[in-house]
Amino acid sequence: MPIVDIEIVGDVAESNAGVAQALADEAARVFASNLATTWVRVHTLARECYAENGVAVAPSDLPVFVTVLKRQLPDRAELAREMTALTQGFARIVGRSPGRVHVEYAAAAAGRMAFGGTLVE
Repeated sequence: MPIVDIEIVGDVAESNAGVAQALADEAARVFASNLATTWVRVHTLARECYAENGVAVAPSDLPVFVTVLKRQLPDRAELAREMTALTQGFARIVGRSPGRVHVEYAAAAAGRMAFGGTLVE
């Protein structure tokens, strides 16, 4: 049930027309998910809506923010492996430097999220 929210600052290259599907497939590969069990939502943020204090950010340095929601958080070693793999794969897909892809894991969904009114246990 991983849900992955990806916010890309600035434009995604025209050559990446299937970027959402490519990101979903990459996330599913990293999580070893069954078919249709990893959901990805891709959002873009206009370049003029992003800033870093005291500097002008070059187009090639615009970041990608990733938030991952899973039923349970993996142990620390698996978390580090997933974060590295997501960073590398997503950077390749969207054409950004891995150093500009930032991955955050939300608190575990179990006991605090519902699908169709059914609480995730």
